[in-house]
Amino acid sequence: MIRLVDVSCRVGAFELRSINLEIEPGEYFAILGPTGAGKTKLLEIIAGLQPPSSGEVWIDDENVTALSPEHRHVGLMYQDYLLFPHLTVRKNILFGLRDKPKPEKRRRVHEVSLLLGIEHLLDRNITGLSGGEQQRIALARALAPQPRVLLLDEPLSALDPQNRRAVRRELTALHTQLGTTTIHVTHDFEEALIVADRLAVMNEGEIVQIGPPEEVVRKPQSAFVANFFGTENLFKGEILRCSHAEYSGADTYNAIFKTGAIELAVIAEREDQAYAAIRPEDIVVSREMNQSSAMNNLSGSIVEMEETGPLVRLTADVGVSLVALLTRQSVMSLKLDIGAQAYFSVKAAAIHIF
Repeated sequence: MIRLVDVSCRVGAFELRSINLEIEPGEYFAILGPTGAGKTKLLEIIAGLQPPSSGEVWIDDENVTALSPEHRHVGLMYQDYLLFPHLTVRKNILFGLRDKPKPEKRRRVHEVSLLLGIEHLLDRNITGLSGGEQQRIALARALAPQPRVLLLDEPLSALDPQNRRAVRRELTALHTQLGTTTIHVTHDFEEALIVADRLAVMNEGEIVQIGPPEEVVRKPQSAFVANFFGTENLFKGEILRCSHAEYSGADTYNAIFKTGAIELAVIAEREDQAYAAIRPEDIVVSREMNQSSAMNNLSGSIVEMEETGPLVRLTADVGVSLVALLTRQSVMSLKLDIGAQAYFSVKAAAIHIF
């Protein structure tokens, strides 16, 4: 397990503030956030390359806060790989094994090169190798000492889309095979959603949300997280308890969310200013009003249509701008086009309030 307890660190004008985080043994954990959020700085603190101003770093029930990097048994791979261009592939991998006996060095180089499919490159120089090959070599060097924790700093950012997909698959396959506790830093939310068991979202030196990827995407806890994940229907408004409100759960009740002239039936936990987020795929589009009492029905005209492969993204004016996602077949069967009038329906339970 990796445990960070009230970790803070100030470097110039930037500050990490009271980071508390627990990562389970064998977990593939992603740290996600925009450039400058503090993701790499947090990795460096875990690796021992940057001391925290305050707080503690624990690995496997051992307080390693005062330990040097070489005594933490952590493998770190930077986004630019930091390979030695004057050394062969073999010697680059051996660099992480410089304190090991020669037989163990040979064994580990053989094992990791087979694991990553680079055994045919061992006697090649780094210069001239592709980005994908260099990425595998940097990963082999990090894995060679058999670290108890693997830290990956933007490991796919330097690759083209085709190589990025291939290496992404390899990383998840490697994790399944080796079970090494892995922390993967990225600013690409699609990448994090695919590789991670859980993720943390960072902004301006703070962790603002932690959870399984699907939960964080569907239930953001702040406008920042919602915007970061590209939530297209995000509205600021006010929660009003209905005079006849019924409790729908232990701590929730039926309420009205009001934004401008629009009112939506929602399930809420409190009355106050709030945000409402609606996933485009949760909106039902029809040419006639949906008669279900469980649905909010908004009418309006289509102002924009954008084809994205087999899907069509519709933007409608329903008093606010609303985005819905349909298949091409649905668009054709409903005879939808720009200027067409339609109804846009969504269940109260599908509207996320925060």
